[in-house]
Amino acid sequence: SPRSMIKNEPRLFWTFLQSAYEMKKITFLNRVGFHDELRKRVDAYFDDSGKSKLADWRMILKTVSIMTLFCASYISFLMSAGSPIWSILSTIAFAQGVILVGFNIMHDANHGSYSRSFVLNRIIGLSLDLVGGSSLCWRYKHNILHHTYTNINEVDDDLAVPGILRFSQGQPLHPWHQFQHWYAFPVYCFMTILWSTKSDFQKYFSGKIGEYTMPKHSVGETILFFGVRLFYFGYILVFPMLFHPILHVLGFFFLVHAVVGITIATVFQVAHIVEASAFRCDDPTQIKNEWAVHQVETTANFSPNSKLTNWYCGGLNFQIEHHLFPKISHVHYPAISTIIEATCRDFNVTYVSYPTFGKAITAHIDFLKYLGGQPHSSVPPATA
Repeated sequence: SPRSMIKNEPRLFWTFLQSAYEMKKITFLNRVGFHDELRKRVDAYFDDSGKSKLADWRMILKTVSIMTLFCASYISFLMSAGSPIWSILSTIAFAQGVILVGFNIMHDANHGSYSRSFVLNRIIGLSLDLVGGSSLCWRYKHNILHHTYTNINEVDDDLAVPGILRFSQGQPLHPWHQFQHWYAFPVYCFMTILWSTKSDFQKYFSGKIGEYTMPKHSVGETILFFGVRLFYFGYILVFPMLFHPILHVLGFFFLVHAVVGITIATVFQVAHIVEASAFRCDDPTQIKNEWAVHQVETTANFSPNSKLTNWYCGGLNFQIEHHLFPKISHVHYPAISTIIEATCRDFNVTYVSYPTFGKAITAHIDFLKYLGGQPHSSVPPATA
C-alpha cells in the first residue's frame, strides 16, 4: 500500500521510504482485505462513470479562480499605499489566496493527482515554493512519512513540535502542556513563517527530516530550492518596499503568515489530533491493523455536507478519503466518500466524521486538554 502511494515518484523516494522502515521496522499486521475491497469498489465507480481519477474541468476552473485572487490581491496591496483599511483588506485577501493555493493546487499536484504528466505535476507543485514552502521537503515529510505512518510518534514528523506542544502520548509531558489548549492556536500562527525562514532550510542543509536522511539533492533541486525561495522573498518583502514603508511591508508579511498558519494548521490538526482518531499502541513497530485500517482509524472528516468547506479546503475535510486515495483528485472525494463509508461499515471499521468544523475544533481542543493532563469531556463524533 505505501508503495502504491508513491508509484510515480522517482526511485529516490522509494529509497527514502525503505530507509524509514529500516530505522523503525514498522509492520502493518492482520491483512483483512479491507484495502483490496476499497480499491475494487472505488475503481468500479470510476470505470462505471467513465470519469478520470485526476483533475477535471472543475479543478482547472478552480485553479484559474484561485490564481486570479492571488495575483489581484497582491496587486491591490501594492496599490493600497496611504489607505490602511485597503492595505489590511488586501493583505487578508492575499492570505486567502495563499491558503487556497496550498489546500487545492499544490496539494493535488504534489500528490500526483492533478495530471497524468509527472512533469506537469512537478511544475504545478512548485506553487508551494511560490508561497514560501518547499515542494521538495513536503513530498518527503508529508507524502511519505505522514501518509504512510500517520500518527505514529517519532515517525510522522507532523507530530513533532519539540517541547512546545504535546500531540502524542508517547511524547514527554511538561508542566506547561496543561495550558496548551489555550496557547496552541497562537502557536499555529507561526507555522508557515517558520517553514519559509527556518524549518525548510534546516531540512535542506542537514539532509534530515527528524531521524530520517533524505537522498542527496540534485543540482536541479538545489537551483529550484534557492531560486524560487529568493523569488518569494523578492516579491513578498523587497518589491513591496518600493510602494510602502518598511514597517508596513513587515506587517503585511507577518499578517499573511499568521492567517495562513492558523488556518492550515487548524485544518490539518482537527483531522488527526482528536481523541476519536488518535493512535495508541504499546509497541509502535507492530501495528495491529493493515495499513488502510490504520489510516481510517487515525483520521477524521468534518463538515461532509458543506460544499463551501469542501471547495475551500480542497477536499481536506474528507481527510479519510484523501489518506486512502491521495492520488485521486480531491474534486472526487464527496462522490467516493459514500463508497468508503459503506465499506467501513461492512468491515466494522470506525469511520469518524464530525458534522461541523466547530465540533471538530472542539474535539481537537478537548484532546489537547487530555494530552496536557487536564480533565476533559469527550466530544462524540458521528461514526459509521
